[in-house]
Amino acid sequence: MASIISSFIILFLILQDSCYCFRSPLSVFKRYQESPSTLSNGCSGPTRPVMSPDSSDFTLDVRMPGVTPTESDTYLCKSYPLPLKDEAYVVDFRPHANMDTTHHMLLFGCGSPASNEEYWDCGAGPCTDKSSIMYAWARNAPPTKLPKGVGFKVGGNSGIKHLVLQVHYGDAKAFQDKHKDCTGVTVQITPERQPLIAGIYLLMSMDTVIPPGEKAVYADIACQYEKPTMHPFAYRVHTHQLGQVVSGYRIRNGKWAPIGRQSPQLPQAFYPVEDPLEVRPGDILAARCVFTGQGRTSSTYIGGTSSDEMCNLYIMYYMDAAHASSYMTCVRNGDPKLFQHIPEIANIPIPVSPDMMMHHGHHNDLKEPEARNIQKQPKREEEEVLDQGYHLEEDIDWPGVNLNLGQVSGLALDGNNNLVIFHRGDHVWDANSFDGKYVYQQRGIGPIEESTILVVNPNSSAILHSTGRNLFYLPHGLTVDGDGNFWVTDVALHQVFKLGPYGAPLLTLGVAFQPGSDRRHFCQPTDVAVDPITGNFYVADGYCNSRIVQYSPHGVFIMQWGEETSLRVAKPGEFSIPHSLAMIPDHGQLCVADRENGRIQCFQAETGRFVKEIKHKEFGSKVFAISYISGGILFAVNGKSYLDSMPVQGFVMNYSSGEILSSFVPVRKTFDMPHDIVSSEEGTVFVGDAHADIVWKFSPSEIDQHRSVKKDGFEVEEITETEILETHVRTRPKSNTTAKEQHHEQAKQTMIPQNKIGVPLILIITLLIIPVVVLVAIAIFIRWRKGRIYGGDVEHKSEPSSGGILGKLRGKGTGGLNLGTFFASHKGYSRKGFDRLSTEGSDQEKDDDDGSDSEEEYSAPTIPPVPVSSS
Repeated sequence: MASIISSFIILFLILQDSCYCFRSPLSVFKRYQESPSTLSNGCSGPTRPVMSPDSSDFTLDVRMPGVTPTESDTYLCKSYPLPLKDEAYVVDFRPHANMDTTHHMLLFGCGSPASNEEYWDCGAGPCTDKSSIMYAWARNAPPTKLPKGVGFKVGGNSGIKHLVLQVHYGDAKAFQDKHKDCTGVTVQITPERQPLIAGIYLLMSMDTVIPPGEKAVYADIACQYEKPTMHPFAYRVHTHQLGQVVSGYRIRNGKWAPIGRQSPQLPQAFYPVEDPLEVRPGDILAARCVFTGQGRTSSTYIGGTSSDEMCNLYIMYYMDAAHASSYMTCVRNGDPKLFQHIPEIANIPIPVSPDMMMHHGHHNDLKEPEARNIQKQPKREEEEVLDQGYHLEEDIDWPGVNLNLGQVSGLALDGNNNLVIFHRGDHVWDANSFDGKYVYQQRGIGPIEESTILVVNPNSSAILHSTGRNLFYLPHGLTVDGDGNFWVTDVALHQVFKLGPYGAPLLTLGVAFQPGSDRRHFCQPTDVAVDPITGNFYVADGYCNSRIVQYSPHGVFIMQWGEETSLRVAKPGEFSIPHSLAMIPDHGQLCVADRENGRIQCFQAETGRFVKEIKHKEFGSKVFAISYISGGILFAVNGKSYLDSMPVQGFVMNYSSGEILSSFVPVRKTFDMPHDIVSSEEGTVFVGDAHADIVWKFSPSEIDQHRSVKKDGFEVEEITETEILETHVRTRPKSNTTAKEQHHEQAKQTMIPQNKIGVPLILIITLLIIPVVVLVAIAIFIRWRKGRIYGGDVEHKSEPSSGGILGKLRGKGTGGLNLGTFFASHKGYSRKGFDRLSTEGSDQEKDDDDGSDSEEEYSAPTIPPVPVSSS
């Protein structure tokens, strides 16, 4: 008995020791990182530079030492001496701050701090000598990343011997609980010489006055640049509550090249310059801040408190190390004659939805804003990966297929998830509709007399509301914005309309029946998309133009991009009928169904910069329409083609990877020309067919239990108990159970145990126990075999403790098993212990089929031109 107990004790110790092999890497700091030390002020973090064993780099925590401001709009500074004398380079920043308490913070480099105290009131400034801003943060901004080979020079002859942190605390009510604040930033420093030196160019207004009630007030700054050539790579805007938009430009030979444009009410990060440019001697750097005085009862001036205003544009640049300057400023008011030529977009405020706004230093009960653009705030690794088992099936009980419709050209969902249908009534687009110059030939029959816009119940298909009588000739695209307005296009009229929720015309763009390609005309525009954040809208134009046109919420032209496909293989930004648009608001992108090129192109919505292409051979040569829902799912429908025999179907795709997750087709009838698609956030999809004159409804099927999920940075497979049970009892007949018992069993099976360290505990225990069980079985077999040889009635004497079960396992008992001899006779035995490959990294399983569903780039072979179908 004692031997058995000893065996279990040893087994417990083995298990306890072995489990460390399976610990998640996230639970252990990298070996060069020092565990955070809790200081007497309540702040946690390294108390000295943290070195890396792989290089001479180190990180330095620059933080407030546990302060508790008692007054609003408090500016505090904290100095940190650089732990080196030779020159070095700051190459990375990582902020530790929250806008609930911190209005903004700046990091300065200086030779001598303004005070030797632990921290001080920053009213007198951060430094006694020249100060250089190296970093700026506000409003929960993401980290700033410097390009490779670029760094801020410190130490040596740079004149920077100290880093001084300045923090502006807003509302003191945030400290009613008397907690200690440790706002700051971690900097990474390297002694390796960087070929390019980073710097900050600050354009700042000093004397702007904002009259009360004034709708728009401009603050203009401009200076001629005379230093060696610099390369801006990031920018940051900063105002207080009244700022609506800040724009920066380089002016050369009268041409205004944009450096950056952003709302200061969004996270005030350093955003990358969209289009790389250089600034040479003789160029002019200019900035404009747009303010509003509405809501104020007195004039607002430039100042340091939250009730004052600021107009700052920080340009982060790099220069050749041989003649670099680390900090430059411009505070000169811009010449009004010069700013008469500023691009119109600089005057257009960027609307920000209320849930993304937070007044500086006040109203801490409001939500924290979230960055909209994936490029601006990288997606967190712990976000879930799309369910690979997403499938759609036709809802065969939906009566909407029996609606009396004309050619269905557009679909949308309103704010109540009601389906909105845009159809052509008794009008048909055919070969006689237009002449060779795209002029509509059937004006004589008049507009469509019946309601062309129907709002229907998505479940019963009952018509709840209708509008659009005697307005349209050949309806095409439809979008419903957040206010319930209908945005529609008419290819016969060559116009774009914004209608109120009850059909009242609110905005009209284009000239009726006049095709064209300038700012006042369209040529068969196909679709409209509205940015839910900024209110800007985008027009796909269209069948005879190959462009996307961007407008302000009030219909002011901002910009356009795109051109006609010129080669066999279409280039990025080229279109052959941009047919459908989809906003990707959580990425700040706009995607276009490039119909005749059989692909989807995605662009940065604000700039038109190409981001990516999604193209699959399953699409064939046509992609008619697309729709997107938050969470990263993109839907699409293709169309019939003369170029291939690909089936007409719908697709469900992972937006991030472009991978096709599944496809779907109707059960009743078949797709003829699926012209538009729309999806709800719950995953219900509607498809409108322009030839079958029908709308189909598709609903998600029962979601597979097998999922791929990212947690804590590791991809883990979740397997339900159902799958495990099926593996072991696949041939076992099902028992008869009551409905209640089945429900209870299903509830049990849907419980998914999750191991926080990334490896199922049962797998660990199984891997460790199996060898022990095998050894025990071998020992019992040998003992049994021995008994058979010497006779079953042999009298066995009590053995010493080393000769019991544990002794047998150790090979010490009489006639026992010697593990060393046993394993040494087997191939692959290592006397140094278990093979490392069999135990380490077991939480990173390989997928045997990895890559089998990868995106396949496809371009249709060239053949003689064929007629392009209308609709």
